[in-house]
Amino acid sequence: MTTKTAQVFHGTLIHSKDPQTLEILPNTLLIISATGQIQSLHPSTNPTDIPTLLTQANHNPDTTPITTLSATEFLIPGFIDTHTHAPQWSQRGLGRGIDLLTWLEQITFAHEAKLSDPIYAKQLYRAAVQGSLKQGITTACYYGSRHKDASIILAETCLAIGQRALIGKCNMNRHAPDWYVDSSVDESVSDTVEFIAKVKELDGDTGLVTPVITPRFAITCDETLLSQLGTIVKQNPGIPVQTHFNESHGEVNFTRDLFPQFKNETELYDNYGLLTNRTILAHAIYPQPEEFPRLKELDCGVAHCPIPNTTMDEFMIAPVREYLSRGIKVGLGTDCGGGYSSSMLDVMRAAFMVSVAKQTETEGKDAPLSVAESFYLATLGGARVAGLEDRVGRFAPGLEFDACLVRTGVAEGIMAPVEEEDGVEGVFEKFLMTGDDRNIVRVWVRGREVKGSSSA
Repeated sequence: MTTKTAQVFHGTLIHSKDPQTLEILPNTLLIISATGQIQSLHPSTNPTDIPTLLTQANHNPDTTPITTLSATEFLIPGFIDTHTHAPQWSQRGLGRGIDLLTWLEQITFAHEAKLSDPIYAKQLYRAAVQGSLKQGITTACYYGSRHKDASIILAETCLAIGQRALIGKCNMNRHAPDWYVDSSVDESVSDTVEFIAKVKELDGDTGLVTPVITPRFAITCDETLLSQLGTIVKQNPGIPVQTHFNESHGEVNFTRDLFPQFKNETELYDNYGLLTNRTILAHAIYPQPEEFPRLKELDCGVAHCPIPNTTMDEFMIAPVREYLSRGIKVGLGTDCGGGYSSSMLDVMRAAFMVSVAKQTETEGKDAPLSVAESFYLATLGGARVAGLEDRVGRFAPGLEFDACLVRTGVAEGIMAPVEEEDGVEGVFEKFLMTGDDRNIVRVWVRGREVKGSSSA
């Protein structure tokens, strides 16, 4: 998946340098190589200097396409969804106000079981991937269903349409309906091994689609299955792992009943070799105090999913400020379809509102997220959680060009009007708080346009 020629952009770039620092680069020349990598950045470039800079970069100024951004446009890194369920794309919005385990039993497992049909899988996954890219999500950490073949279809779909993805075949051999569990530990493990091999074969050397070890959570995996999944992790150094973690009171209590030998979920997953620097822990709402140091030591990442956390049967507030203050990696997740929205803009807004609630709960101890922090979690923070910070999440030479072109002056949009006194930071905040996918007019993954004029 490469572009045929280099690409050049001139205008305003906005990205995160760290959780607190939002960097705005006006009048910047951005040169993208034919293979989709960022070749160089030249801040404060006068348009008259562009031909010289292109020549110095070994590009012909007369034949290299240049996109000049208007005063109402800017480039941002693509959003990174660190936790989402592709099989649940069609059930978004269902099941508000019921607890997690009931929601799984009554709604989710039935929807996921439909993925045994490859025709349905192809239709649903195409809609899910296209819908995600439409929202500017250039990287998604997907849970598939328990079906190996459907999960391979998801990988094929991401490669065909052009989304960067981490994909896992769900492992679950108990505490689900008989018609929706792996028939045995051996089947679950062998399907996982075959899935990993097939995804690596499909991806080749593109580096766009990565297989992930995905025990749904300890409730649906017995000790033997967890142990054998840990063995697969050892056999595949660097392979990502993802699971649901300290997600609800009901889940935490049930897990404790099933695994009384462990003090907490960190100790449980650590015991089976499933906590590494490539592990993504979804939700992480109710950790015990002693879990924080071990999660930091192991360099695990947290996928914060504020929308589903606050729209089921209780208002659940993850300790995001404490994770950040301890240096634990945090990104954002839509958690489709526990989350009703597939928009990372909506998730950022929810994260801010939940952080204000946390400030109230802690009587001011935990400060709410700033605009810069929320944006960081959706981009560079998510890249760190996904183990991709050396490839995407910001604009820097050598990184790959995963980006969104934001246009604030969209006639059919509902974003707050831009006024003369706003300044770039004000316009950016208006986009984050009031914009939608209509403002995200073009999207690229590794230099390939996946939304916009060249993506048909």
